[in-house]
Amino acid sequence: MRAVRRLLTQRRRRAPILHVRIANCGMRPDIASMMRDEPAASPDHLVAPRRRNCDSMSEHSRPASTRPGEKADTCGPCDCGTGPAIADFHPSAAEGDIRLHIPRMDCAAEEQEIRAQLTDIKGIRGLTFRLAERTLTLDASEDAAARVIDRLRNAGFPSERLSAQASGARPLSRNLRQPLSALACAIAAELAHLLLPDTLAFALLSMGLAALAIALAGLGTYRNGLKALRAGRLNMNALMGIAVTGAFLIGQWPEAAMVMALYALAELIEARSVDRARDAVRTLLDLAPAQASVEQPDGSWLETPVEIVQPSARVRVKPGERIPVDGQVDAGQSAVNQAPVTGESLPVEKSPGDIVFAGTINETGLLDIRVTTAARDSTLARIIHAVEQAQATKAPTQRFVDRFASIYTPLVFAGALAVALLAPVLLDMAWLEAIYTALVLLVIACPCALVLSTPVTIVSGLACAARSGVLIKGGSHLESARTLRAVALDKTGTLTEGRPRLVERELRVDGADAAAALRWAAQLADHSDHPVSRAIAAGLEVPRDPAAPEGFTALPGRGIQARIEGHTLVLGNHRLIEERGQCSPDLEQRLRHHEMQGRTVTLLASAERVCALFAVSDGVRPHSAEAVAMLKKDGVVPVMLSGDNVTTARTIAAEAGIEDARGNLLPEDKLAAIDTLRARYGPCAMVGDGINDAPALARADIGIAMGGAGTDAAMEAADIVIMNDDLRRIPQMIALSRRTHAVLWQNIALSISIKAVFVVLALRGEASMWMAVFADMGASLIVVANGLRLTRY
Repeated sequence: MRAVRRLLTQRRRRAPILHVRIANCGMRPDIASMMRDEPAASPDHLVAPRRRNCDSMSEHSRPASTRPGEKADTCGPCDCGTGPAIADFHPSAAEGDIRLHIPRMDCAAEEQEIRAQLTDIKGIRGLTFRLAERTLTLDASEDAAARVIDRLRNAGFPSERLSAQASGARPLSRNLRQPLSALACAIAAELAHLLLPDTLAFALLSMGLAALAIALAGLGTYRNGLKALRAGRLNMNALMGIAVTGAFLIGQWPEAAMVMALYALAELIEARSVDRARDAVRTLLDLAPAQASVEQPDGSWLETPVEIVQPSARVRVKPGERIPVDGQVDAGQSAVNQAPVTGESLPVEKSPGDIVFAGTINETGLLDIRVTTAARDSTLARIIHAVEQAQATKAPTQRFVDRFASIYTPLVFAGALAVALLAPVLLDMAWLEAIYTALVLLVIACPCALVLSTPVTIVSGLACAARSGVLIKGGSHLESARTLRAVALDKTGTLTEGRPRLVERELRVDGADAAAALRWAAQLADHSDHPVSRAIAAGLEVPRDPAAPEGFTALPGRGIQARIEGHTLVLGNHRLIEERGQCSPDLEQRLRHHEMQGRTVTLLASAERVCALFAVSDGVRPHSAEAVAMLKKDGVVPVMLSGDNVTTARTIAAEAGIEDARGNLLPEDKLAAIDTLRARYGPCAMVGDGINDAPALARADIGIAMGGAGTDAAMEAADIVIMNDDLRRIPQMIALSRRTHAVLWQNIALSISIKAVFVVLALRGEASMWMAVFADMGASLIVVANGLRLTRY
């Protein structure tokens, strides 16, 4: 868990994340720099989704025609096409940024409306929308922020400025009293119109009740609709305002009141229903307790709000309590249920020195924990932050829906206008009947259910994956996983446990040279982060020279090199020794003996000779064979790509049930293998954990990193991180992707079919305005409920 500890306890950078286009169009700048042996920027693994093939871009920067694995013909402000190299800033909630809570910002359509309102305000350097929290983060001057707040208020989006630490997630302030009162008045107006005598007094009574209902439910709708019309936009408020006004003017005031009251009630119910989907992610954060028992200077323990507990503080957790912070066990032993963070089904034994996560459950013993990160930067908080960032990137289906809605609404509006003006002339329809039919079409033109059909489903799928210990860095990756036809898997740390142990050593020198060889091997292995090197370092219990090796150099895909005690030494694999011309028939025979047993052999060599060889064994993960079988059952071809020798790779692959095993691969060879697999099978994923896997993770259609055993570079390059290193999560994630895609299209089909039915009914004169609103509200609630089913998948 060392790598994941480094990853998750690292404080999040307090600066905007900048992505720029570079020559290596198929990968991130940091991965490209790795390939060129240039220094890369420090990664922010869980927060910043990578920009590889535009899959995780926002809708304004990626052409709609681009599919996963393809590059756009022109990109504009992105980093992967032939367009200009324009920087795309995505500021985080950094110190000094200005955060606004906008209660009426519910969906992507309103986000776009707000963007349009703010385009001409100078001094804005960046905008970050969090629809889940209804917040907008501004990278802007104070003067610009003041103008933004004023512009939002005038546009019908009043906002409240938040402190840097405050959460934007808060319950809706709107309540049911006003729309229910409006509905009661509308029903009274309808009853008065139907049951009371047709006299002027009763007509005025019905009209007054209708006007009161419209005033209670629709003043905000009218205000926002007029502002939209003045700006030349046809939003839902504008359509409803026109429809209700038209109905009132042609004498259908009870129906106008009913439409406005139902619309207001529908808006409120929809907003609360969507909040349930967003809460599927936000409630994960509630797993962490609000209070922690913190040790005081006098040795006593005080219950303290968790948000003010600082790193290095000591926290006590009793059996049965949830752990409030990320930290390291200082004293005590216990079994900890880590399912809320990693999805592991069985408790994990913890003892002094082990890492624990906020939100996990201490089951059996008393633990004293040394805090390593503040609560706002805990593993759980960072996972939720990453998922919420992923929500900001639109999946392909969501982009399709937004494009369809942008065409559908003006098309139906034009059709309604044509019916009102042309039907009396061409079809001999009465003018009032034609106008009423046009007003019904205006109500049908509101794409509420259609717009809601995709984001709720995507959010639910992302939350479901997060609860299972799978962090997906974008809705596009969740949706495109269903298309995978091949999965390439690294060997060490992916198919195997990544905890190899030294099982045999053979010295090829004698006396003092033998002791020196062991000492040199231990020193070299101590300075490498590769699992095999760590196994050698742990297995060689010999004295080390405290002085660090000189000129330490990593040889990607081969080993390491350094100068110790005046000798230039390498610690590397079979390939490296062959390239140096130091193999002999006897040595080849010994290597083959170990490789046939599935062992990885590392050799220590000086400029003159091979000094020693070390055989390391790494067992196959308990669930690897089951995961491979599940992939095959789903029609996905598993392939092993390993930097180890071919014999060892094939032995391990056979144990895991993989027929296609490829060994002796350098990082560039893995890149070529990914291209070959994609050409042969179709969309291909890469699963890896090491720095040498990072380029292939970036090249694959979907990169999947092992969160527990993985390196920082691998998790930075990946689209998906498996927090508990259980390979069975991959076929489960593919199944979730297929289920998500099915639910998406169920919702889209339902929304469009209901609209189509009511368009036909309206043109036949068999649909009323309130029926159209009621159907739209019902469709919206159905698609939300259908999408929420994924949270229980």
